[in-house]
Amino acid sequence: MHRLSVEEFRQSEKLPIVVVLDNVRSKNNIGSVFRTADAMGIGVIHCCGITATPPDRDIHKTALGAEDSVAFNYFDDASLSVKQLKEKGYRVYAVEQTHDSLKLGTDAIDCSHPVALVLGNEIDGVQESVLALCDAFIEIPQYGSKHSLNVSCAAAIAMWEISKTMRL
Repeated sequence: MHRLSVEEFRQSEKLPIVVVLDNVRSKNNIGSVFRTADAMGIGVIHCCGITATPPDRDIHKTALGAEDSVAFNYFDDASLSVKQLKEKGYRVYAVEQTHDSLKLGTDAIDCSHPVALVLGNEIDGVQESVLALCDAFIEIPQYGSKHSLNVSCAAAIAMWEISKTMRL
């Protein structure tokens, strides 16, 4: 199997995707997002609000070193991250169920521009003030009695689908 070293990954070309974590409280979820970002070739995560940042022993438990390969920036509030990304030409999607959300895997997601995926707190989701700044919303269709996913699972599905579309 061809695996890049941490240094090779840092220097490799990444997909134009940034993951924005808005007040994610679980360090296990944060670590899992780092690990998935590495797997998908995504080079940057924005940790916002109460979202913990590396180095952290608990993040490392699930990131397994991806916190060393994937760059991160910290913002006091996710709205600052989103505003900065929009200024840089990113199309910003909150992974959140809304009345007008796009269905991942069914509806066309515009990946002709760099993409930012905003994921929210495990209980409260993405802050209303941040939702107001987003260009659109992405919903992961669900067919059971629960209508939510663990934030790291939702992040993985969204990263996979967007990265797959960008690679086509």
